Amino acid sequence: MSDGAERVLVVGAGPVGLVTAACLGEAGIPVTVIDAYEELPKDLRASTFHPPTLDMLDRFGISEKLIARGLICPKWQFRDRAEGVVAEFDLGHLKDETNHPYRLQCEQWKLSEHLRELIEDSDLIDLQYGLEGQSVSQTDDGVVLTVRNPDGSIGEMRARYLVAADGAHSNVRKSLDIEFEGLTIPEIFLSMSTEFDFGEAIPDLAPIAYLTDPDEWAVLLRTPSLWRVLLPTDPNLTDEEIKAPDNMEMRLQKLCPKPGRYDVVHSTAYRVHQRVAKSYVKGRIFLTGDAAHLNNPLGGMGMNGGIHDAVNLTEKLVLVWRGAPLESLGRYERQRRKVAIDTVQSQSLRNRQIMAENDPEARRAYHDELRAIAADPARHKEYLMKSSMLQSLRDLEKVE
Repeated sequence: MSDGAERVLVVGAGPVGLVTAACLGEAGIPVTVIDAYEELPKDLRASTFHPPTLDMLDRFGISEKLIARGLICPKWQFRDRAEGVVAEFDLGHLKDETNHPYRLQCEQWKLSEHLRELIEDSDLIDLQYGLEGQSVSQTDDGVVLTVRNPDGSIGEMRARYLVAADGAHSNVRKSLDIEFEGLTIPEIFLSMSTEFDFGEAIPDLAPIAYLTDPDEWAVLLRTPSLWRVLLPTDPNLTDEEIKAPDNMEMRLQKLCPKPGRYDVVHSTAYRVHQRVAKSYVKGRIFLTGDAAHLNNPLGGMGMNGGIHDAVNLTEKLVLVWRGAPLESLGRYERQRRKVAIDTVQSQSLRNRQIMAENDPEARRAYHDELRAIAADPARHKEYLMKSSMLQSLRDLEKVE
């Protein structure tokens, strides 16, 4: 490869791609990150940071910046829409396991903003916008990425290794013909953001609450400036019908009646997938984040899992860059794919099952189990270790 190709190429400048670049740059490895768009979408995509993710970001001095701009949530709840609190979980039980025994509610664009600032100060990381990765090929000593330039022309970029962090519709994954196994959840998810303070209106409401209901479950998440409401929606409706102001008003009033109309400042309706790529490693090319796995948002594991991918991958890629065999990166796939299937997928699907269960006996059994877990300190901590993604990181060391 030429000298210009003596670097790692990262496709995608979202949080996962930027964490990947920051880790490699910190290790002294040249990196080029490309993305089609320069503007940061300041929407309410992922907003939950779990304790181990904040631990990982401490190395860059970013966690404290996010905390200053976010909302610390030491407790979260399962609730019944009619009966109130079912079980409350206190992340203080994790104080000996993490530097951050809480969830942090903070919009993901703020993380991207701080990572960009970090990268701008690095002489080893080159961030290029207006370039869309199209397809990739590789040889024994490098990779070639075909890109679409801002003027529509097609060019090529070369590197020793390539990390695909280009999202759910990853062109890199598609060009490698890697299966994206799984399913599409039948209902549409409707997310609405409002300035209305549910904490003042609903007794004993935690900033993060999962509301079970036989007819219509719900999620309430508080961010620094808004409350976010997530509801399941009939997939046969059009986007226009789902987001019709009167329809959204009716559903919010059913959730929490109040005088006057709700001020919905942002809404989006989207399909949710549960998918895992059949392989994460193809020679010198590696999948991370949404390019490698997708799951429903119940539990806040998507962005967090992607950042964990990035840290795991770069630890191994640094060693390969310095002379370790390329084959050693197979452990990245074995570890992180196992987490995606055994932890992220199973937990998010179970959360949805608990919240949507409409059989009265099964609902009672779920609620009784949650109450028993919350009441037992040992089981309470064990549950939090899993739901906060700490246990999955501990278990990785057992995977060769």
